[in-house]
Amino acid sequence: MHFKTFSFSKPFTLESGRTLPGYHLAYTTLGKMNAAKSNVVWIFHALTANSNPAEWWSGLVGETKLFDPGKYFIVCVNVPGSCYGSISPLDDNAETGKPFYHNFPLFTTRDMIRAYNPLRIKLGIEKIHIGIGGSMGGQQLLEWAIEEPALFEYIFPIATNAEHSPWGIAFNASQRMCIENDPTWKEEQVDAGLEGMKIARSIALISYRHYEAYSKSQQGFTTETEGARIDKKVFKAETYQRYQGEKLAKRFNAFSYYFLSQAMDKHNVGRGRDSVRAALQSIKAKALVISISSDVLFPTSEQELLAAYIPNAQLAVIDSYYGHDGFLLEFETIENLVKDFLKQELPVTTYR
Repeated sequence: MHFKTFSFSKPFTLESGRTLPGYHLAYTTLGKMNAAKSNVVWIFHALTANSNPAEWWSGLVGETKLFDPGKYFIVCVNVPGSCYGSISPLDDNAETGKPFYHNFPLFTTRDMIRAYNPLRIKLGIEKIHIGIGGSMGGQQLLEWAIEEPALFEYIFPIATNAEHSPWGIAFNASQRMCIENDPTWKEEQVDAGLEGMKIARSIALISYRHYEAYSKSQQGFTTETEGARIDKKVFKAETYQRYQGEKLAKRFNAFSYYFLSQAMDKHNVGRGRDSVRAALQSIKAKALVISISSDVLFPTSEQELLAAYIPNAQLAVIDSYYGHDGFLLEFETIENLVKDFLKQELPVTTYR
């Protein structure tokens, strides 16, 4: 496993019209490219993950796993705007010599994949055998498969969409409002808005999971307060929400969370193209679109649209109570689906 930084020192113009004098990307590679350059797997991560898929997708990436470094050359890039090594709001603005903070430029999902392309060229990658990503990672994958139709052989967009929905935007906007209402948010300091981000994460978890998942794992009171008076009892669900906010605050910052949620909101593969349908129809890769049956944030109807418009696409719906987080947790089923698709054992419509 190799953690590296790629620097691009030429002017880079974003969709917004803002131009950066350059940028840098943190990325991870696992395994080696074969002589034919035919074993490349590019993994796209979601909102708060990093460039090491063996860490957050350990069920799929690693020795003897689906994406085994002994078989594949695996690449994953930390998205611009994140806090794990790529250009971010905490980096210095070349124009001022001070951190960007609130003035960080918006990188859309399209900007992200355009930033990856010079890295791809540097790595000598001419063809990507497999592109895979869930949620925001899937949004990036779709953008790149449209931008460069001949680049991918197979794509596996999971729990994602062609255009972010008003429902998803509302969730993200509500989370940003939590950050904006933190009294420290306006300050130019690393931990600005952190308390607000904790609440934002609590809201996010509700959209990431499902009624049944909470019922199975967060039922009742905490062990510590089980025998207490009724007014002193604390629900497991409440402590879980607080814990998730505290957990994220130890590894992330509010600036990255804020700008990356905006990037997700701006996702629309039809922008500047004839239409969403036309954009998806330009994809040349063989596609297996994977959906999570209980996903309330990216409902199955969104993956049905992808599968309907992408040529050579199939749809697989995983019957799961995990909600949106099923794209991270249902790794055994995802592995079986990917293997079957690569073997062309089709059609697959539902996997239980």
